[in-house]
Amino acid sequence: MLYTRKGDNGTTKTFGCDQRISKSSKITEALGALDEINSFLGLCKVKAKEKKFFILKNIYVDELIHNIQKNLFIVQAELAGASMYIDEEKLKEIEIIIDSIEKELPPIKTFFISGGTELASVLDIARTISRRAERRVVSVVEEEKVSINKFTLAYLNRLSSLLYAFARSANYKSGIAEESPNYK
Repeated sequence: MLYTRKGDNGTTKTFGCDQRISKSSKITEALGALDEINSFLGLCKVKAKEKKFFILKNIYVDELIHNIQKNLFIVQAELAGASMYIDEEKLKEIEIIIDSIEKELPPIKTFFISGGTELASVLDIARTISRRAERRVVSVVEEEKVSINKFTLAYLNRLSSLLYAFARSANYKSGIAEESPNYK
C-alpha cells in the first residue's frame, strides 16, 4: 500500500525507533531534504544520459549520479539511526573526480551566473538543493541528537562541489562561456 494512515496526525518514525516524531522536526526536515536532492538527481541523471555527457575519457555522468543516489540512501539510513555510513573511500572517489574535472576547466576567479545549457542548469539547481540538505543535516548534528560519521558530513559537503564541477563541465564542453556577475 502507498499509504498507512499512521502519519495522518503529522507524525512519523525513523529506523529502529518505536517513538513517533513530528514531521516538522529537524531530523524529518533533514531526511526530506536528502530525499529531495536524491529525487532531483534523478532528473539530472536522465538529462546527462540523454546528452551522453561524460567526463575525462569515458566516465558517463549519469552512472556517477546513480552511484551518488545510492550513497544518499546510505546517508539517510545513517541519519535515521542505521549502523551504516559513508566511508573515506567514497569521499576520496568524488574528490578524485572533482580534481580531474577541475584540471580540464579554466580556473575559477569569480562567481558565475547560472545557465548555459539545460544540463548545466539542472546540475546547478541540484548543487543548491544539495547545499540545503547539507545544512539540514548539520542542524540535526548540532543538536547532538544524532551522530553522523565525519566522512558522511564531508561527502555531503563535497557533493555540491561535484555538482558544480559537472555543471561547469557541461557548459564548457558545449562551448558556453561562463558569465561573471558585473554587480552593477
